[in-house]
Amino acid sequence: MMDYPRKELIQHSFKRENLLLGIGRQGLAVGDIDWCLTTISNKPIDANVFRRGGVNLFPLYLYPDSSNQQNAFETALERVPNLNMEIVDAIAKNIDLQFVNEKEADCSVPSNEFAPIDLLDYIYAVLHSPAYREKYKEFLKIDFPRVPYPKDQKTFWQLVELGGQIRELHLLESELTEKYKTKYPIDGDNVVGKPKFAKGKVFINETQCFENVPEVAWNFYIGGYQPAQKWLKDRKERTLTYEDIFHYQKIIVALTETDRIMKEIDIIEIC
Repeated sequence: MMDYPRKELIQHSFKRENLLLGIGRQGLAVGDIDWCLTTISNKPIDANVFRRGGVNLFPLYLYPDSSNQQNAFETALERVPNLNMEIVDAIAKNIDLQFVNEKEADCSVPSNEFAPIDLLDYIYAVLHSPAYREKYKEFLKIDFPRVPYPKDQKTFWQLVELGGQIRELHLLESELTEKYKTKYPIDGDNVVGKPKFAKGKVFINETQCFENVPEVAWNFYIGGYQPAQKWLKDRKERTLTYEDIFHYQKIIVALTETDRIMKEIDIIEIC
């Protein structure tokens, strides 16, 4: 349901293969928590996905206007990167790589070329660096984040790899999300009451719980919210299906692994 069609968003993301980088400003969030206003999606998302503030969505690619007449041979290859090519050229020169509009599907190792998805993963890694968030925390309170240019090839590809891992986790596309670290051992009605965390267990009601939940996952913030808590609170008095139970366990893996990878990112000197 929407208030009115958002042509710019629908044109580039609805039933289109694309990625949307979501960015918010700290001043739009509640509380004094560290900046965490970034997310990724492959579908249009609610403008208020961040707490008490809007999210600005940046599509990785732009598609031609579908309202115009198009011939039957037009394909997704006609999309163009939603990037400032002057900046892209400067980055390419700085790290001695050639930019290409599309990345080959079987290209899984660093090469002498980089594509829009690599830049997105690099940016996503930088924005998940605790050191970056701490260094620029005053600026992040008042404006959008500014991402430093990659200083060399090695650093670039390291951050691309780690950023790509977080992206796949947040889209629940990573194989890691299938490797549940939690258990849901007690039968019951599966109705969500007042969720609470105690000694590695997340209780959804008085008797049923998810076990082996890391505290870091329970308290992890994204967009001013704690997803492991909010997901359950949004389902109060609802009966969790088997699919819901599996989905929640994927969320716990994604949050736990994100915290681990963020620590790996901080080992790398970004700028």
